[in-house]
Amino acid sequence: MPVEELNQEERDSWMRALPEWSLAREGKAIERSFEFADFSEAFAFMARVALIAEKRDHHPEWFNVYNKVDVTLTTHDAGGLSLKDMKMAKAIGSLL
Repeated sequence: MPVEELNQEERDSWMRALPEWSLAREGKAIERSFEFADFSEAFAFMARVALIAEKRDHHPEWFNVYNKVDVTLTTHDAGGLSLKDMKMAKAIGSLL
C-alpha cells in the first residue's frame, strides 16, 4: 500500500504537536538537532533510535559529530512528509 504525503493541514497540525522539530527542504522534511554530554551519550541515543527505525522500517537521515546528532525525517516513497515521519519524530522525542 503506498504511503501518502501529508496535506498542509495535517502537516501543520503535527508540527504544532512537535514544536522541537522544524520544517526543512521546502516543507518536505522535518529536522531536529540534539546535543548530549559526550560522544557516548550521543552514540547511545543513535543506537536507541536505530532500534526504533528497524522496528518501524523507517530510517532517519542523520549526521553525528562528537556530542551532536542532527536528524532529518522524510518519506521518499511519499515525496515528502508522511505520518511515518511524524510518528517517528514522536518516538524519538520519547527517548529523551
